[in-house]
Amino acid sequence: MPSEAPVTGYVLKMYPRFSETFVVTEILAREAAGERLVIFSLRPPTDPRFHAELARVQAPVIHVERPTRPLATWEVLRTALDAGLDVAPHLHELAAASPDDAAQALTVATQARRHGVRHLHAHFGSMSTTIARLAAQVAGLPYSFTAHAKDIFHEDVDDQDLRRKLADAHHVVTVSDFNLRHLTRRFGPVVTQRLHRVYNGLDLQRFPYRPRAPRGAVLRIAAVGRLVEKKGFELLLRAVARLGESGTAVHVDVVGGGPLETTIATLRDELGLGDVVTMHGPLPQDDVSAVLAAADVFVAPCVVGADGNADGLPTVLLEAMATGVPCVASDVTGIPEVILDGETGLLTRTGDLEHLVQALGLVASAGFDPAPMTAAARALVEREFDAERLARDLASLERATELARGAA
Repeated sequence: MPSEAPVTGYVLKMYPRFSETFVVTEILAREAAGERLVIFSLRPPTDPRFHAELARVQAPVIHVERPTRPLATWEVLRTALDAGLDVAPHLHELAAASPDDAAQALTVATQARRHGVRHLHAHFGSMSTTIARLAAQVAGLPYSFTAHAKDIFHEDVDDQDLRRKLADAHHVVTVSDFNLRHLTRRFGPVVTQRLHRVYNGLDLQRFPYRPRAPRGAVLRIAAVGRLVEKKGFELLLRAVARLGESGTAVHVDVVGGGPLETTIATLRDELGLGDVVTMHGPLPQDDVSAVLAAADVFVAPCVVGADGNADGLPTVLLEAMATGVPCVASDVTGIPEVILDGETGLLTRTGDLEHLVQALGLVASAGFDPAPMTAAARALVEREFDAERLARDLASLERATELARGAA
């Protein structure tokens, strides 16, 4: 990569994180475009499994430690001062933050100076953006962040904190038009004037389109995601039980782990689906692709959780669409932007068991022809979700920083 290219610092809660393949795809696309990146990981990774694509990432990874004793916090401050950072004007903001956040922000600011970082970008408007914002202030840098789902919709989101981050950022990215409209209504056009929709992209070469073979006697359903309420897997199991009662032979592959694993396994057994539903746990991306390739339909039955949390645009839904798997998904948040009912997939009403059963029954029917739907889905993904183009969009938003500096 050209040494004169400006450096962008990615501030991430945890890197690598097994469930956040979209972050790796974005980083790889930006590096392929000639950008130089540095990754700041605020927490050590907790999962020993990694996706193969991580090996292609060239950016150095700096694991930002949290001080374990009071003296270490002063050492972090002294290091920042020795690096020439002007900390004094920002002591009030640092003091208002938690000790961990303040110390990590000082470390990120110091390392950003050492690595020639010109812009900080965080994913999720929560802790990672808190630290990116403080670090940017101390280092005299612009910052931006990508707002996703839990960081917007969860009941624990502090509106005052999110408003401040939106207002202070050089720009903000969010991953769907639904999110953009929601944030604009919630915070007003002035606070959100630098808010842009940039979808999470796919490396389309890694997800080639394959026409579906005629399905067998058993309808194979794939469902992939963390086992949390908003994914709607409990609703899916109840729909599968209803299909079985109507005489439809079904097998379901559930991929993912999470806090509801025991709950979902118990429900599976209570519904008599022990031989029908296979729970694989989390799988690497290549294995997920194999599950999708064997499926007759991919289902994303997302719901709005009791805590207000809702899914955004699941990356695996886009992967299924790209590779030619017929998709059934609920109309939560941004999903209707990609699942155009009857055109690129089948859209169901969020949390509506009957509607989900009807959609799956249609896919299982003898006259269902997936070809027109899957071809249209692939065309939409190519048009809107090409990671290379979206990486250029992100770079152009940051480039305004360099242009402004040049003008100054």
